[in-house]
Amino acid sequence: QVELVESGGASVQAGGSLKLSCEISGYFYPEYCMGWFRQAPGKERQGVAAIDDEGDTSYLDSVEGRFTVTRGSAKNTLDLQMNSLKPEDTAVYYCALEQGAIGEPPLQADEYTYWGQGTQVTVSS
Repeated sequence: QVELVESGGASVQAGGSLKLSCEISGYFYPEYCMGWFRQAPGKERQGVAAIDDEGDTSYLDSVEGRFTVTRGSAKNTLDLQMNSLKPEDTAVYYCALEQGAIGEPPLQADEYTYWGQGTQVTVSS
């Protein structure tokens, strides 16, 4: 059984930085995609960044250049470095995993099977 646990969420002021981490336990295939998603109150879950086993990445346009997704040296960790945070980045952030080769790492939530419980990020102006 694959389990994902996020950490690192906090309240910060606009312009600040945060690093989110996701610990993944259980066996999963050598080919995979991992992603970060966020959901603000009253809004749909939105793909933020994703990375696959080959290191290819995808980013939401509004975070490109500010956020960086990386995998740990062991494949069971996923990080999201968030810089120059804006109030509109406020949301619950989730990590997700999908096994198998998908192609370009997707930012669509329905492409992913395994999800964490989320961690709150609040950015104040």
